[in-house]
Amino acid sequence: MQQVNSITLVKVSEATDVSQAQSDVVLNGKSTGIIVPGQVLEAAVQVNEQRYILFLTDDIIFEESLTIVLIDVHDGLKEIVRLGNEYSTGTFADLQVTDDSVDFRFIGDYIWTLKVSDSPRLRLPFVSDPKGVKRESGLKKYITIFAAPASENVS
Repeated sequence: MQQVNSITLVKVSEATDVSQAQSDVVLNGKSTGIIVPGQVLEAAVQVNEQRYILFLTDDIIFEESLTIVLIDVHDGLKEIVRLGNEYSTGTFADLQVTDDSVDFRFIGDYIWTLKVSDSPRLRLPFVSDPKGVKRESGLKKYITIFAAPASENVS
């Protein structure tokens, strides 16, 4: 995996009281036709030739959540994971990319670690994710996410 600067967003609809803003994903200056929730691209990480992880926010003061999106340029939106809670705020920081994982800080004094599998894996609702992680209902996932107190991750 590697962080890339070849992706941008073009907002296609504003946020409302009940939904996030929607943006078109632009890769190397060309629209992909993939619409994602969010309006600020915090970072983009290339997983392989056709897959990317996008870290998105909505630029809402005092209530910021992080939307993590896995896209496939040939197959569209693969998965959406949301990190945060109502009335909580976080700042996306300290992105570290390795060959098989991505570490970052967002809420609290935690290091969040994200891994992406090539094929869907079994997901057990209510027990698979750390507190503050929200996903669509279903039994499969591509993105696995962990949280560890920053003091445990001495680099």
